[in-house]
Order: sequence, then structure tokens, then C-alpha cells
Amino acid sequence: MLESRPPPGAPSSHVTPLLDAGTGNSVTRLSGKVALITGGGTGIGRAIALAFAREGASVAVAGRRLEKLRQVINEVHKQDGAGLAMECDVSRARDVERAVKGTVERFGRVNVLVNNAGTLHVSTVEGISEEEWDRVMTVNVKGPFLMSRAVLPEFRKCGGGVIVNLGSVLGLVAVKDRAAYCASKGGVTMLTKAMALDHAHENIRVNCICPSIVETELVKGVFDQSEQGQALRKARVATIPLGRIGQPVDVAEMAVFLASEESSWLTGTAIPLDGGVTAY
Repeated sequence: MLESRPPPGAPSSHVTPLLDAGTGNSVTRLSGKVALITGGGTGIGRAIALAFAREGASVAVAGRRLEKLRQVINEVHKQDGAGLAMECDVSRARDVERAVKGTVERFGRVNVLVNNAGTLHVSTVEGISEEEWDRVMTVNVKGPFLMSRAVLPEFRKCGGGVIVNLGSVLGLVAVKDRAAYCASKGGVTMLTKAMALDHAHENIRVNCICPSIVETELVKGVFDQSEQGQALRKARVATIPLGRIGQPVDVAEMAVFLASEESSWLTGTAIPLDGGVTAY
């Protein structure tokens, strides 16, 4: 666990901070918020943690690889942010409860949950074992269920809260060889909508980001520098109307919007963030 206060340092971001016209001070969209982000050590989770810290939130990142999480918190500290790294398997209720408790003990509350942890399996229903099917469902669906259930009592203490689920366009439409993944992300889409209806009266908002392909470590491995890898990349980009693969920061900026008061009348949505792929 890492929970030291950062030394002074200059913020690092591709986004220029907004300025208050009256004071000239930076305006941070998540000031005073405390966010718990699962799968926060790499890729999309890392980008969300850094974007939230830039916007003034205290961030707790949870995942299975503590060293990666600590590296992210070190980056948060360089932005003058406050952070906490916690080892957590989102499929285990005891780990989940410990992560929520640790966040509250460190920061006094939790206002935002980002359910980002997930896993992928490439196969048809005939090509996947029962054990692998269960693993995909446990991480991708049971994980958000356990995390959401654990934060709800803390949200009520704050008078409300926000859950941002990381789904997929494959929770909206299907492709070949992704049977378990499509089923799991479809579950995330409908879990989002159901929780949004169940908890709207408590000022708890629940939304889902549904990205297409995003350039994480996994994707970089598929599209390596070989001639075949680059040909595969070119073919994939050709299917995206905006002509590029998504970046983790694209997802992070959407997560900032959904966690902020800018989206205060938005709940129960599953937002395609896909460069236009599902517009066909």
C-alpha cells in the first residue's frame, strides 16, 4: 500500500487547465472528489487516474499488480495529486470490501467508482472451456457487481455518487470469435441501466463507456512492428470512420465528464466511444 503525500511539482497533461475569469486560478472539474479506480495500473485505468488527479480528485487505484499501481501513484504525486495504491482482485468480495474501506480510511469518503478492470478471451462458445468462460464472467460482470455493491453505502453517506463502468462496443453489437466477451460486456451494459434506475432516487448516477479498439499494451502486442502486424493494423484502422485507433486518454476524458457535475442529468447511458464504428 502506498499513501504518502506528494512533493510539490508541475502538473503534466496534454490538456490546458481552465482558468476562472475572475481570479485567474485553475478550475478543476473534480475538485474535492475521491475516486476509486479498478484496473488502475496500466492502459485505460492509468489514463483515468492521471486525468482525475489533474482535475483535482484524490485517486485510489486498485488491481492485482501492486508495483504497476505504485508507479501510477508516483505519477499522480508528480501532478501534486493525492493517491493510494491497493492490491485487489475484483472477483473476491473480501478484497473489494478492503479496497473500499482503505479508500475511506485514507481520504474520508468515496464519491466516484470506475469499474475498469476486465479481461478478454478470443473464441466461439465451442472454443472456450467452462473455466475460461467463468473467468471472463467473474472479472467482467461479477467484479463491477461486487465493487458497486460495496461503494453504495459510502455514496449514501455523501448524499450521492457516480459509477462509471467500462463496457465495450461489443456490449452493444457483436463480432465473430468473442462469444464470452460479448456476453460479459452486454451484461455490463444492462447492469449499468438497472443500477441507474435502482439508485437514481439516491442521487447516484451510473453510466457506461463503450470503447472500440484502444491502443493499450495488449493491442500493441497484436499490431507489432512486423510486416504482418502493420498490415493487420492498417486493415483495422480502415474500419474506423475517424481513421485512427483510440487512445487511453480518449476514454479518460469521457470518464472525467461522466464523473463531473457537467453530466449531472445523465444516467443509465451506454456511450459508444468508437471513432464511428457503430454508426453503420
